[in-house]
Formats: sequence, structure tokens, C-alpha cells
Amino acid sequence: MKELDVLLVRWLEGPGRSADAGELARFTCLLELQDPELAAYLLRDEVPVDPALAALAAIIRELPFLDSVPGRT
Repeated sequence: MKELDVLLVRWLEGPGRSADAGELARFTCLLELQDPELAAYLLRDEVPVDPALAALAAIIRELPFLDSVPGRT
């Protein structure tokens, strides 16, 4: 899903650049989810049962759009 790709790239190009090993592991867990489940968490505000994944999903949903990030062309 293109929408999911956009959301995930926003995190990679923003907070993901300075993520520690634990944050990267949680991001990897999100990537391993099937698209319908991931879409529910990132596009429809459903909340993962795992609190760490829920926190990461909330961060990803709240990131600004790529074209509003300074330095992004």
C-alpha cells in the first residue's frame, strides 16, 4: 500500500535516523505485520496490544508530511 510506504518512510527519514536498537527492532516488528493489520494501526487509529508497538504507531501517525519537513525536496 502506497499510503503505508509514505508513513513508514516519514519515520525512517525522521526519527528513524537516530533510533536505537530497540526502536529499530520495534519498527521491524511493524514491517513484519500484514498490510491490513498495519493499515489498521497507522491509518485507522486502531491500537496494537503491545504497548511499545502502540507507542511507535502513534509517533508514526503524528509525523508531519514529507514535503513539510525542512530540507526535504
